[in-house]
Amino acid sequence: MSIFGRRKKKKLEEQEALAQQALEQKANEEKTIEKKTPKEPEISPADTQVNPQNVTSEEAAEIDRYNRGLEKSRRTFGQKLTALFTNFSGVDDDFYDDLEETLIGADVGFETAVQISDEVREEIEVKHENDQKVISNLIVSKLVSLYTRNGTKEDNHLVFATEGPSVFLFVGVNGVGKTTSIGKLANRFKKRGKKVLLAACDTFRAGAIEQLQEWGKRDGVPVVSGPEKSDPAAIVFDAVKKAKAENYDLVLVDTAGRLQNKVNLMKELDKMRRVITREIPHAPQEILLVLDATTGQNAMSQAKIFKETTNVTGIILTKLDGTAKGGIVLAIRNQLHLSVKYVGLGEQVDDLSPFSPKDFVDGLFSGFLEPAK
Repeated sequence: MSIFGRRKKKKLEEQEALAQQALEQKANEEKTIEKKTPKEPEISPADTQVNPQNVTSEEAAEIDRYNRGLEKSRRTFGQKLTALFTNFSGVDDDFYDDLEETLIGADVGFETAVQISDEVREEIEVKHENDQKVISNLIVSKLVSLYTRNGTKEDNHLVFATEGPSVFLFVGVNGVGKTTSIGKLANRFKKRGKKVLLAACDTFRAGAIEQLQEWGKRDGVPVVSGPEKSDPAAIVFDAVKKAKAENYDLVLVDTAGRLQNKVNLMKELDKMRRVITREIPHAPQEILLVLDATTGQNAMSQAKIFKETTNVTGIILTKLDGTAKGGIVLAIRNQLHLSVKYVGLGEQVDDLSPFSPKDFVDGLFSGFLEPAK
């Protein structure tokens, strides 16, 4: 690694420390998140048009969501590549430092940026390549390869119980879209014939119970709740008992997002998990961490904290359509070794999609691999 790279690493670490301090300060304030009524879903043209490559209308709609949802990241990445080659006069140490800076700016993470830079450098030196278009293609192909390579052993599917109710526990700080994600998933699974029950166990934040109840009304699914400040474990107990007695297929459990006291958070989540497991063995099947893609390295800091406090099984990455740094998905894989299971690609009720590495790569890098002159 060059001396410039080491300096950038130190600078990045300092930035991450400051971001973490800001995150904890925000969590301490515990500001009330304004309740928002879900919007009516819009019908996408892809839902009604026949895809020419013989895919189903649902598959075509998912592909369209990825293309639309990743537009900002795709456009920004193209601008960064253009800027990288604006004053290109050849390959030297400055070029590789600029490349690392470009990749870090796309939120792929420092270690990943250095890895890509090293792989590009090695191939360029072997082939003695100096053509701008060839090098540009090489950078993109290395990123595509890394996404694909890291995802070969990754299971992005949600785990359901073989019999009886499945229980998914949702964790994450306030404001990341946790309750909204639960509402969207409830809508999705109900449409697929599942009998869904919601549990409003975020009793700490004012308005959280009402927000989930609003989603329950909209989705047409019941919500088990209690008074504000009540014991979350008692509510989840009532929910799983109801699920067993009335043959529900799926229980989606909202939880509090406090970070100012990790010990209390860990005890609370562990108590809820033990209550669930006592009533339904092998549950919860999923503990899903909800992260806001627009917060970049703050999201990574949150993930590290929650990974320390509970056994997270996967990630739901929200607001991916609102960020210009889609590389956060690769950073999560490389640094946290967690599967991204769902991604938020828009504001409509059906814009929370199962994560598809292929659709993600196609949506993020489409149009960049052009023939060299």
